[in-house]
Amino acid sequence: MKSLIIYEDNDIYIEKEASEIPWLKIFTKEPYKELGDVPSKLRLKLWEVYDIIEDEMKKYYKPTKINMASFANMLPRVHLHVMARFENDSYFPNPMWGEKLRDAKLTLPNENEFFKRVEEALNQFSLGYR
Repeated sequence: MKSLIIYEDNDIYIEKEASEIPWLKIFTKEPYKELGDVPSKLRLKLWEVYDIIEDEMKKYYKPTKINMASFANMLPRVHLHVMARFENDSYFPNPMWGEKLRDAKLTLPNENEFFKRVEEALNQFSLGYR
């Protein structure tokens, strides 16, 4: 299954992770191995993009918690996971890679509207980043 890219610019791209929860992954286009290898200006942009996605997730989905992860053991390149977590998702309070605790039946708003909101917010940010 091909990953869905919901946003892309010259420096980064954002993929949707197939999951029951809203889950995005932010990648640098250049495949840096470690966060410390990323040039400082791009590293700052990466965190700004994370902040925008987190804010949009909180406003749109109203989750119990936002989780952020960056292991990069299986895929050894810089990328950040941003996940909206809910008390009644299948794994909560465990990590999404942990033990499943229940079969969830989440009712969430339309993800395409969320993707549109993220894209608009990132485009506004990019205008000031140049």
